[in-house]
Amino acid sequence: FFKQKTAYEIVDCDWSSDVCSSDLLLLAALSFCWGLAWPAMRISLYELSPWTLRFFGYSLGALTLFALIRIQGRSLAIPYGRAWLHVIVASFFNVVSFGLCGTFAQLSASTSRVIIINYSMPIWASLAAWLLFREHITPRIALGLALCIGGLVVLVYPVWEASLSEPIGLMLAMGCAWGWAAGTLYMKWARIQGDLLAVTFWQIVVGVVVFAIGVLIFRSPIAFEPLKWRTILAVLFAGTFGTGIAYFIWFNIIGRLPTATASLGSLANPVVGVLGSIVLLGETLSRNDMIGFALIFSASACVLLPQRQKHPERAR
Repeated sequence: FFKQKTAYEIVDCDWSSDVCSSDLLLLAALSFCWGLAWPAMRISLYELSPWTLRFFGYSLGALTLFALIRIQGRSLAIPYGRAWLHVIVASFFNVVSFGLCGTFAQLSASTSRVIIINYSMPIWASLAAWLLFREHITPRIALGLALCIGGLVVLVYPVWEASLSEPIGLMLAMGCAWGWAAGTLYMKWARIQGDLLAVTFWQIVVGVVVFAIGVLIFRSPIAFEPLKWRTILAVLFAGTFGTGIAYFIWFNIIGRLPTATASLGSLANPVVGVLGSIVLLGETLSRNDMIGFALIFSASACVLLPQRQKHPERAR
């Protein structure tokens, strides 16, 4: 059903392919998996510590992804040498820092706010690409950066005056976005040889090892007494769907869809997450929340929905 692609083949894919109904269904499934994983994690945190949650969640994600990769007949091989060093470094950005910051942030800030700040990632990735790789800042990116900063001010300033707890959570959410952006840019720079889905799987495995060490060092309790069913189901969803199946869907469709369509799918993730937080967690949105969300969402749209154009160069 899916055509296997390596990292370089995905970079060089033809974005002009038609979009079929199965692609759109996959995008909807991806938004469901990634969006609802956030409230699922918050439900899990009622009984589990962040280190324990991430250990179990990413372990389930790794097992799910391993099974799907093997069923599809793809290779898990990564070249020996520097490629493995790149995998480890990328994992600390994409898995460890992202996972820990995103989880700890929800302990002191509302999940809906954490979600929308986390999805400001495209703005920071574009800004970092300009600073590090001298990539061109287009008027759209500049507008997106201005909208993002405005949205963050609207979200953070009112709660900063009230207490320090919520701002700390929002700063952790920002760290989550920065870690994701750094990992994205590092992967672009490192250009790790091999199947991109396999590279992602090994990053998750590295993360599982780190989280296991964290459980031991910080003595995070692994509860052996019966957990509530909602906690068990939340961990299963966050790990199996929010990590394993979501990554499998994403890396299989990015080579099949036009850039704009794939970007629209990404923009749906925070919308589903925020709505899920309202329904599942009973969160409410203030006027400032809605304004801040709209500004940051618009900022991400400025970056993720560029005008369609042919690539001037192909990756070599």
